[in-house]
Order: sequence, then C-alpha cells, then structure tokens
Amino acid sequence: MKVNKKFLAALIFIVFIASSLFTVSGLYFLLGFNKYQFADVARLFAAMRLVQTYYVKDIDNDVIINGAIKGMVGSLDDPHSLYLDQNLYKRLMEQTEGSFGGIGVVMQYNKDKQVVSVIAVMKDTPGEKAGLKIGDEIIAVDGVSTKDFSFDQVASHIRGPVDTDVALTIKNSDGQKDITVTRATIKTTTVTHQMMSDNIGYIRIGMFSENTGKEFTDAYQDLQKQNMRGLVLDLRSNPGGLLTSCVEIAKQLVPKGTIVSIVDHNNNKEVYSSDLEGQKYPIVVLIDENSASASEILAGALQDTKAAVLVGTKSYGKGSVQQVIPLGSGTALKLTIAKYYTPSDRSIDGVGIEPDIPVKFDADGNTDNQLNTAIDTLKQKINQQ
Repeated sequence: MKVNKKFLAALIFIVFIASSLFTVSGLYFLLGFNKYQFADVARLFAAMRLVQTYYVKDIDNDVIINGAIKGMVGSLDDPHSLYLDQNLYKRLMEQTEGSFGGIGVVMQYNKDKQVVSVIAVMKDTPGEKAGLKIGDEIIAVDGVSTKDFSFDQVASHIRGPVDTDVALTIKNSDGQKDITVTRATIKTTTVTHQMMSDNIGYIRIGMFSENTGKEFTDAYQDLQKQNMRGLVLDLRSNPGGLLTSCVEIAKQLVPKGTIVSIVDHNNNKEVYSSDLEGQKYPIVVLIDENSASASEILAGALQDTKAAVLVGTKSYGKGSVQQVIPLGSGTALKLTIAKYYTPSDRSIDGVGIEPDIPVKFDADGNTDNQLNTAIDTLKQKINQQ
C-alpha cells in the first residue's frame, strides 16, 4: 500500500506532539503547576522537542537546557538573579569555601550607565600591583565585554584559581588599556578602627563577610576600653555581604526592636530584632552611592530608630535578598527571593537611603570633607548629652 507522504508527516507530527504533551503532563503533576500554566509548559517542551528533532545542526541537549534557563532568568530583568552553569557554580562554591583566588578589588555596578567600576583597591594585592585605582572602569574580562555579563558574572570571571591570569580592559581619564593580573589568595580584614581626637571612635566596615561580626565586636570593645564618647561608623563603598554578619553588628548598635524584615512573594515575613536595652553612644554613619545591600540594612535601621545621624550621599538602593538553589548536574539558580524593609517598613530597592545631612565628597580637597562633617556632627551630639 502506498502511503501519502503528507499524511505520514502529519501523523508523525501529531504523535510527536502527543508524546511531548504526555511528558509535560507528568511533569505538570510532579511539579504542582496549576491548570493556567499547563499550556505554557507544554509550549516550552514542544519547542524543545522541535529544536531537537528538526534543527539542521547537531546540538547538545545541555546547550538547549542551559539556554532555556538563562533566557528564563534573563527575562526577569533583575541584575541580581543569575543562572549558574557548572563553571560559575563551581567558582561560587570555591569562594564560599575560601579557596578561591582574586585580584583584591571591590567593584560596583552602575545601573544607569551599565558600567562596572572599581570602588576600592586592597593593599598588597595583585590589583594594587597592577596599578588599578578607584574609579577605573572594567570594560572587558578576557576579551569579552562586561556588558555581555551580569555583574555577578563579571565578578565570577575575575575570580578563579590562584596563580592563574585574568586579562582586563580598563578605561579611565587617561584612556583605555589592557592589563593582565595574576590571581592570588585574598586575605583581608573587613573592619578597621582607631580612636580620634576628643575620644571619638571610628570604625570602617569594608564589607560583611563571615568574620565581620567578630571583627566589629573586637574593634568596638577596644574603643570602649579607650573611653570612647561617640562613634563614627563608615559604611562608604561597602557593597554588602552576609545578612547574618550585618544583624550581628546591628544587635550591638540598634535599640530594642526590629532591625530588618524580610518579605517573600507570598508575603511571608521574617523579622530580625535587637534586644539592646539602650543606646550606649551617639552615632554618626557615613554612606555614599556605593553603600549597598547589608550596609543599607544597617544604616536604615540606625536611621529609622533615631540611633544615628546619616551623613554623605544617597546609597545604592539594593533592597533584595538572593538565595542560591541547586538544580542538579552541577548547576544552580541565584534567585532574588525576597525584599527587605527597614524598621519603618521602607523598601529602599531601587531608591536608596537619603542621608540626614547631604555632603558630596570633595575629591579635589586635601581632607575628607564627609568625615569632617561626621565628626563635627558627632561632637554636637556629645555636647547635647
């Protein structure tokens, strides 16, 4: 019997679609999708099967899956959500375990200009030895434009195994240049402190890492032993970090009550609180446009509870929380799962925190005019006691 080719092609297509829908329906019940999502999930799997079956070139299934997930996360228009392929996820795990190499710079992403810039260079690190300076823009990593990466991807590609090289293209007022930096193990303290004149204590927190809470406690207690009368807390160019370290510090400075509330998309709320009975010292906090995330949580809590006066410029405005969720096969999602709110229920995401006393940093001056304003403000508060 002669079979009509068009009929046979149509039959094959129908069987193909039916098998796809059967597969999808099983996943539908397994993953708990509701009936309004079923058609969309079926469409996704049907498209995948069509590519696998009819695309003119051979293509690895992993490439298809990775591309689909990257596209899904990219459609969120959230610079903090990211699909971690096997390479990126491995690097993240190495960083968590403390066995990664870096170049010793702190970077910040300008959302408006889509620019990655250096906001701090650590002493005695490969970045300093290579001549990197605050304000340098990193426009390419290993020959790939940073505009092709998310900010987290830029950071992940710059980090890597110790004693390996990373090629950076740098742009600044002197023009553009290519440099090669050899990664090294970066060991640095995140907290520095000193006693200034008139018994004014000064603590700078560079970021919130695993040991930052202990480092702050040691610095704070040392200043107390030196008869500190008031505290300047410097959070400028602090990109954030671990919420747990931030809360550990806040419990020593924020009066009894809410420090921060974390709210997910189902409006489930988790509240972190302080049990501090009374404020020990007047506090002035320094912030700027590069103060982000956990540093904004601490600054916002101190501002809302009237425990401190904020001096400087408006902060970055990252008021969201991310979680790394393994997907199997050595991959994971870094996904924004919640927003945080200050004690007065402010969401600063995309908005930032306005200082109580706005002071723009004078880069051409011989002294730190923001710090001087903070000291003068603190002296006034001490004299009013």
